[in-house]
This record gives sequence, C-alpha cells and structure tokens, in this order.
Amino acid sequence: MLRQLSRAADLPVVLRQLQKSTARNGAAAAAQQTNNYATEATIQIQRPFKLHRLDQGPETSVKLTKEEALLYYTQMQVIRRIETSAGNLYKEKIIRGFCHLYSGQEACAVGMKSAMTDVDNIISAYRVHGWTYLMGVPPLGVLAELTGRQKGSSRGKGGSMHMYGRNFYGGNGIVGAQVPLGAGVALACQYKGNGGMCYALYGDGASNQGQVFEAYNMAYLWRLPVIFVCENNNYGMGTSAERSSCNTDYYTRGDVIPGIWVDGMDVLAVRSASLFAREYATKKGPIVLETNTYRYSGHSMSDPGTSYRTREEIQEVRSKRDPISSFKELCIEHGLISADEVKVIDNKVRKEVDEATAQAKADTELPLQGLWTDVYSDCLEPKIRGAVDYDIDHIQENKGINH
Repeated sequence: MLRQLSRAADLPVVLRQLQKSTARNGAAAAAQQTNNYATEATIQIQRPFKLHRLDQGPETSVKLTKEEALLYYTQMQVIRRIETSAGNLYKEKIIRGFCHLYSGQEACAVGMKSAMTDVDNIISAYRVHGWTYLMGVPPLGVLAELTGRQKGSSRGKGGSMHMYGRNFYGGNGIVGAQVPLGAGVALACQYKGNGGMCYALYGDGASNQGQVFEAYNMAYLWRLPVIFVCENNNYGMGTSAERSSCNTDYYTRGDVIPGIWVDGMDVLAVRSASLFAREYATKKGPIVLETNTYRYSGHSMSDPGTSYRTREEIQEVRSKRDPISSFKELCIEHGLISADEVKVIDNKVRKEVDEATAQAKADTELPLQGLWTDVYSDCLEPKIRGAVDYDIDHIQENKGINH
C-alpha cells in the first residue's frame, strides 16, 4: 500500500522504525490517547471548492486511514526538512546559483501525488525539490544534486532546477515552458493508450505566458489527458498576483476547459480535487486545477521575500494555515495519530535529513571528464555532436536516476 502511494525510497524505512518505536512505547501511549485506536476517520473539507464549467465537483467528505495519515504527514515533514537544509546550505555557499524553496506548499505536492497511479506523470517548474523526493529520489539524492555532488540524482550536473525521475519530467528553468511539454507527455499517454495522464504544473507568475494558452487550446482540441495545475502561491518574482494579472481566478483561465479552485494548504482537499481531476482528464480531456497556497521564503534564495509583503503576513499564514501543523492537529483530533507518534516521525525525519545533509557535504564533485558522460540515453555516434573545435568521445556510464 505504502509503495503504491509513494515511490520515495526512504519512506518505508521511516515508517518501519516508527512502528517499532511506537510498539515499544505500547500501552502507556495508548492509555494517554482515548482516540488512539481509530484506524479511519471521515473528514469534512473546510474551504469549499470553486468550480468553473462543472456541474459537480470533488468530494467534500473524505475518508482518511491511519496508514494514509502517517504517510502524508511523513512526506510533508521530509519535504520541509529538505528545504530547511537546502536553505542553510545555500547560506553556507555550498549550494550555488539558483535555489527555489517549496516550504509552505507541501500539501500541494503530497495531495496530488496521492492521486497518481504508476502510469501517471508530472512535469513542473524549478520549485521542485519536494516533487523529486516524492517521485522516488531519497533525500541524499536531492541534497547531493543541489550541492553538485556525485551522489545527486543527476550526479550533480542538473542542480536545483533540473531534477528528474521515473515518470517525472523534471523541473524546467524556462518560465511556463513546461506547460506545452506536459501536454506533449499527455499526448504520449493518449498515443500509447495506457490510461495515464500528466500533471503540468506552473505558478501564478507563469500564468500569463502565451504558450500556456496555446497548450490549453491544443489539449482541448485533442482531448488530451492533462491536468493543468496553477500552484498559486500569490506572488511571482517580487510581484503579487493582483498586480500582475487582471484575472486572478486562475481556475477559470481555460475558457471552455473546466476548472477547480482548491485550498492548497489542505492536503486532503488537494487529494480530493486531484482524484476528481484525474478521473475527468482520463475520460474527457484537459482540466485546470488551481491550488491556492503560500510560500514562506522569497521567490528564490536571492529574494528576501519581505519587500513586497510584510513579515506579519508570512507569520500569520505560518501560525494559522501551515499545511503540516494543521494536518497534524486534524489527525490527533480524530485519533489517527498520537502525539507520541508525531514525535517519533519528527525525530526520525530530522535524523535522516541531517545525515543526508552531512553525506552530501562530504561527497565529491564529478571529475572534469564526467561532464560529458551520458549526454545521450542511447548513443548512436561515438563523438558528441555539436562540440565545435573539440573531439570529445561520448562516455556511456549509465549512472544517475534515469538509467
């Protein structure tokens, strides 16, 4: 069940350790929690969905099992810890260049991932460390890639923006360019007839790109199984959504394509909307999903994030709408997770990410000749094409997450 819900290689280890630890604490912890025996709860979605060109929307009353609660909480915590570590490594100048953190948006990725099957795909922009982990790369693979080291998912050659995995077509550095690519991945699913679909993720800052609307149009005409997801974190690169867009109801931007607005700080709401959207996309064609969320950091690590919004605003969201603490409180309230289990998860996740951080820092960079290894997945010529004035042999090592 857990492996079906998540390909994150490290997650089963965390949960097995959690089960052993809670077993040791045993009856004492159970006696302190009167609701500790709940294995399933029915949850009401708090903030209603908004619909565009839809007569019916996602379920507002959802089931949550204890196993799912443990999984979602662990996944969100791992993402948060990875991003905290990445921020510190950037400040230490161990991560160089661009670095866009996902802290505050964890419920979007975890909720969408929970609705995916083995034939589904995802492509996104550069705020993508969390998705890399969810799609099967352990924390060390993410952090080593960020630091440019050999144990990275792309052996350090991709960095923050360019991470990939199975059914994961990466973070893309060109604003909005991943949207038509996502339509192309959906076309491949349609062509192969495998029943799969593709999430094409972009932010509110990319929403006014012409290629976004061109992809909408083509996807509708061909009835492609694609979910266009606007992760609306309310601010582009230093500019609020209201200042950049005349229509901030991004879920309506598809014109004749139906859309859904969902609270992106609520993992269960995102899951419900994603399940509905997947069902629609694989049967009828494209649909737009707007996840209204919030990023705690600036647009990137070079942006302090407080020149166009106040510290008070950020703190208010953290204290009242944080996706992780809100979900934790919900699970404890319904007796799905005990306070002791939360502590065990938090400690295990912190230890694991801290160890991954230390390993990433201690790892080495590729030697110079490693820069031109595995340029092609299937090398048909002995030399690298287009290397003007250089006679470079292509070296096929088949290393990295994609091999």
